[in-house]
Amino acid sequence: MKPLRKFLDSLEPTFKDGKLKPLYPLYEAADTFLYTPPSVTPGPSHVRDAMDLKRMMIMVVVALGPCIVMAMYNTGLQANLALQQMAEAGSQVSTLGWREDLLQWINVGYNPGSFFGNILHGALYFIPVYLVTQIAGGLCEFVFASVRKHEINEGFLVTGMLFPLTLPPTIPLWQVAIGIMFGVVIGKEVFGGTGKNFLNPALTARAFLYFAYPADMSGDTIWVAVDGLTAATPLGAMATAPIALVEGAAAVPLAVNMQAVTEGLNITWTQAFLGTIPGSMGETSALCCIIGALVLVATGVGSWRIMLSVLLGGFFSALFFWMLRDHSDNPMFHMSPWWHLVSGGFAFGLVFMATDPVSAAMTDTGKWVYGALIGVVTTLVRVINPGYAEGIMLAILFGNVFAPLIDYFVVQANINRRLKRSVG
Repeated sequence: MKPLRKFLDSLEPTFKDGKLKPLYPLYEAADTFLYTPPSVTPGPSHVRDAMDLKRMMIMVVVALGPCIVMAMYNTGLQANLALQQMAEAGSQVSTLGWREDLLQWINVGYNPGSFFGNILHGALYFIPVYLVTQIAGGLCEFVFASVRKHEINEGFLVTGMLFPLTLPPTIPLWQVAIGIMFGVVIGKEVFGGTGKNFLNPALTARAFLYFAYPADMSGDTIWVAVDGLTAATPLGAMATAPIALVEGAAAVPLAVNMQAVTEGLNITWTQAFLGTIPGSMGETSALCCIIGALVLVATGVGSWRIMLSVLLGGFFSALFFWMLRDHSDNPMFHMSPWWHLVSGGFAFGLVFMATDPVSAAMTDTGKWVYGALIGVVTTLVRVINPGYAEGIMLAILFGNVFAPLIDYFVVQANINRRLKRSVG
């Protein structure tokens, strides 16, 4: 590695004080990604910790590894299942894109039983979204770093990975670019950059796309990358479940519950837990999210308090509504709490979004309140609002807004308690 170190050192004067000075943030980002920054804190003794901001962000990317693999595998699996079913039924796909043409050219059939085939097919959808995210978002980061004359912050390393995982496979690439630029600029940079933003940039970008282009972010036609095919998610199917089943002239009451809905979708709880169901590319697998959670907790990067409080808040609020199911004609009341935990982006948001160290609560007590708030609001949005089956995204953004206030009251309570103790 010494030749590489010498090569980078030889380039530094050109970027730092030479003709390529405007591009110095790019050089600094590459240099510190490969090596620990040489600068040290002068003056009195101080604490040194190997887990700096860059290493923390890299650990989050490592924890996202299982979700990334699952994003490619499940996207390809759902597409290959759909294409196989349509071929068996004798129907033709309306249009085949360049991805399917490429698969045919390299002689990879639409076999859902092929792990490699599923990964390759899904990668042809995930990787372009990821590349557009990195290029568009990275450009915004570079512009702001150059104007402010500081280094490119490592925060985008995680934002640029989280955002593609929250999107459906059919999202137009130009919307990906607009969304991530909005999230980086409006959600972070206008507030001063990483460490000063009060909203999660990746969720800000997704929320913008959801409200700006709802047809491409919701509904039954976006979750499987095959034109002309509809495939509902468990949350979407439950929100629109019928209240009665009409047979002839008589209306037979239908026990609207998750079992009836999932039997119609041919989806089991185990499939939802593993993630082999339609949904956003990287959010479907609760198992992969659990693996990521173990990595984050073991390395001290993610707060187990936030994860556990979101889980408990979501579970018990869902249990409360489920116990009232016989007194409501809202089909979402019939969704059991254990289905809430594996449906939509609940597990993904719990592990990777709610624990964002910048936009989350920072005090230990505040983390419990912050997480419980997100869990309860998630269930409230899912159950009470029939027009929006998913709730974790809005709940986390809601929690981000209240996090500073929660920490303020926790700190004030500690101060008042100590004052009383000192006076006494």
